[in-house]
Amino acid sequence: MWQIWLIIAILFFILEMMGPGFLLFWVGVGALLTMVVSIFVDSIAIQIGIFTISSTLLLFCTRPFVKKMTKSDTIVTNAYSIIGKKGIVTKEINSLKGTGQIKVNGESWSAEGSKEDIIQEGTEVTVLEIKGVKAIVEKAKEKLTI
Repeated sequence: MWQIWLIIAILFFILEMMGPGFLLFWVGVGALLTMVVSIFVDSIAIQIGIFTISSTLLLFCTRPFVKKMTKSDTIVTNAYSIIGKKGIVTKEINSLKGTGQIKVNGESWSAEGSKEDIIQEGTEVTVLEIKGVKAIVEKAKEKLTI
């Protein structure tokens, strides 16, 4: 009977490699544990019980730990990293003509206003989104002083 549990374990490991999650690995380990138990115990009911209990315990006890260890913070890169950042207008932004340029994080970007208005050179702007190769901007909110 141990050969059947070995085949089941191998199948779960193969399915784990094909899937995006990290779930079937624990079921495969449960099948391997059951394989070892099946060498000593002939009862199918006990083997299925061992398989179910071990797979469930492995899943619920180790999954949070593995999730914590493999947790990765998403880092926004490339063009989308400037969304929400402030920049300075280096060439007047005229949305009607489709002209303008800003400097954000030391990089120059073609820019367009979010509204159909003109933003003068030297004005501080906030990047709202990236549309194609242009940064869509609006004038930065001025801080109120009391």
